[in-house]
Amino acid sequence: MVLSLTACGRGQKAAPASEVKPAPQMKPAPPTPLAEKKEELGSPSWNPDWDKIVEEALPQEMLSAKAARDARPFCPRFATMSEADQRAFWAYFFQALAGAEAGLKPTTTVRHTEPEVAKVDTVTRRTVRQQGLLQLAYMDADRYGCDFDWEKDKALPLKDPARTILQPKNNLTCGVKILDNQLFALNRPLLSHYSYWSTLQPGTVSYRVFAKQMTNVPAACRAGAKPKAERRVAEAASR
Repeated sequence: MVLSLTACGRGQKAAPASEVKPAPQMKPAPPTPLAEKKEELGSPSWNPDWDKIVEEALPQEMLSAKAARDARPFCPRFATMSEADQRAFWAYFFQALAGAEAGLKPTTTVRHTEPEVAKVDTVTRRTVRQQGLLQLAYMDADRYGCDFDWEKDKALPLKDPARTILQPKNNLTCGVKILDNQLFALNRPLLSHYSYWSTLQPGTVSYRVFAKQMTNVPAACRAGAKPKAERRVAEAASR
């Protein structure tokens, strides 16, 4: 039997080559309206490399029939698309989420003063800050197993891109874990009043901002889509 050469660690057996999973097929996502505007102005925008980060981080269940039901308001053909197109949809989704949350700027950090959100971060022991592309917090490392290191970061300036929580890969992969938890562990829909992000809570101002960014989804989502489904997205964006 031929063995893979990817094994690491002394005394560990390499997996048989036949068991090595092929790399997932991926496609780049189109730019959101905000990304297009930033590119026109010559401002830093969404980095296409971030699509790959999201697409590689997706668990298989986010390509399932349950995920198709959740994606339907924005991507009516999700269930019948190729896996590469499904992954591209989620990459676009997180780009839109990052646009609504942080204006696509990885070093965005905000401390809200509203009583409902001005809580103490259980890791930093300070008032919670929402940080990075998806506006996450250090305590998410404990909640969702994200790669944030407060002990390392606290010695760095607040908006230093070297901070682990501000690094796009750490922030985006954490976001995938949070959404996966919402959809499958908690069995809540994509658009829920209990979502981690207010941008995914229908009826909020930030949801309307998010909906406007969801108007340029991958073409595979729209091909043959019923006008009624497209109208729902347009109506949410115009409110």
